[in-house]
Amino acid sequence: MKKTLAFLFCLSLTLFFCQKIELKKVTDSSQVFKGEINGDPITMQLDYSGITDCHQYQHFVDGWYYFDKHRKKIPLTGIYSLRRVYLYNFGDRQKKNSKLFKEKITGQAVTQTENIAESLKPEKAFIFPEQDADKEVSGTFSMGSKNLPARLLTKDSRIYRFNNYLMLPGNKKINTYDIINKAGGNELVSCASDQSGNRVLLYFEEVSNFNYCGMCGAGDGEKGYRVLYFTKDWNYKNFDEYLTESCLERIEDTKMARNKDSKILNFKIRKTSTSAGYTLTVDVKNASVTKSK
Repeated sequence: MKKTLAFLFCLSLTLFFCQKIELKKVTDSSQVFKGEINGDPITMQLDYSGITDCHQYQHFVDGWYYFDKHRKKIPLTGIYSLRRVYLYNFGDRQKKNSKLFKEKITGQAVTQTENIAESLKPEKAFIFPEQDADKEVSGTFSMGSKNLPARLLTKDSRIYRFNNYLMLPGNKKINTYDIINKAGGNELVSCASDQSGNRVLLYFEEVSNFNYCGMCGAGDGEKGYRVLYFTKDWNYKNFDEYLTESCLERIEDTKMARNKDSKILNFKIRKTSTSAGYTLTVDVKNASVTKSK
């Protein structure tokens, strides 16, 4: 969907109001991990190579690993699936069996990843089951009849990441990926300061659902504004979010009007099946949003 006129208007004011702040978008499609197999240090690189069917967080990966003391790269192919990682080396048949593996993994077959891989007789395998978000990634490395403990020295095994870096005064930087959500889609609008601290106003358009075959998938269905709050010396505190459109919340047909003051925008949000109607007032100059009946 096309971005709203309100967003285009607000964005044109960004340089004037936020000369010391930048927002940089960096989409990662490759990650390098440090880890261990039975205590021996390893390095692993995994590259995103396309979704298996419909879900952005169920995708194919290709790459390699090596033992740090040898540095001989051993090729891998596999699946990243909702915080679970399955990686295989098929020895001399790596290229042929990697292709066969990917042809067999479609849609619901992701749940059969281990069985499908075993039918192709891998020589080596890493299996990292679903992890708790606050724990390092751990699992098993298999080679023939040997099963050894393995781990990656990270709490986030995602390969494909939408990073939005806010570059702040004092050489400070935060990533909305870490503090808001994983969907990206933010644009810098304006910033302001007062006795309570500093504020940054963002406009966003993001997918409603990373499962593009599911409800509200495959489109920038969530739109609106976010106000990020900082201390006077630019330490992050929290944020508020205000929707102007939403597939998930059934918010549509929003009416926008510009106030006599050209830096103030009013959005009339219609009543939905789950919430009463309301009005959003976006004050670009003061980097603030208020919600009223």
